[in-house]
Amino acid sequence: MTNSVICEGKKVLIVEDEEHIRKFININLKRNGFLVYEAASGEQALTMAREFKPHIIILDIMLPGIDGFEVCRRMRDEMPETIIIMLTARGQDTDKITGLEIGADDYMVKPFNPLELIARIKSILRRTENSSAGKNNKAEKITCKNLELNIKSQRFLKNGTEINLTPTEFSIIKTFMLNPGKAMSRDELLNHVWGYNYFGDVKTVDVYIRRIREKIEDDPSNPKYIETVWGMGYRWNTE
Repeated sequence: MTNSVICEGKKVLIVEDEEHIRKFININLKRNGFLVYEAASGEQALTMAREFKPHIIILDIMLPGIDGFEVCRRMRDEMPETIIIMLTARGQDTDKITGLEIGADDYMVKPFNPLELIARIKSILRRTENSSAGKNNKAEKITCKNLELNIKSQRFLKNGTEINLTPTEFSIIKTFMLNPGKAMSRDELLNHVWGYNYFGDVKTVDVYIRRIREKIEDDPSNPKYIETVWGMGYRWNTE
């Protein structure tokens, strides 16, 4: 799938109170074929997201009124399939972790290269669309114990009840379920899910695993699906 097809018709909402940054991102997104909307506050972002249903939200943390964290929380509840990329200040590691824990799919540290932002967006879109198309997977459904992952409909069920997953969470679980019993390092998971050109911290994987366990495990502190392989990474338990 070409980049132009991936971007075509995709709506992006930029939520940033600094106008010059907002306009700079806007220009680069439009050059790549995205439909772009802008919001300068958290309140405006929530209103516009509900009206325009964006595929991607680029969300600054420091906003007047409702901050980016609260916007992310509300959007995750209302629009679980929307891709959220948070913008953080340099050196604010706690902001990155908090953003990922409440549902962001990725983060960018200011100041950033707009070309890297575009690459991150395209990578997530490719991953999401490949998953929904079932690309390179013969089975549309994967089952394990009382869990079912439907690749075509992008649904994940436990005991017949759907559990809402973000696009990144869905990709991580799909990677595990396609590799049952295999010990996977954090770097391997980053490559499978985020792509080989991703330059994020491997700690990102740990944050996502913790969040996924809270959603799918009966007892997240004693997981039976996603096991920790000490000194390496994680493994999908098939027993």
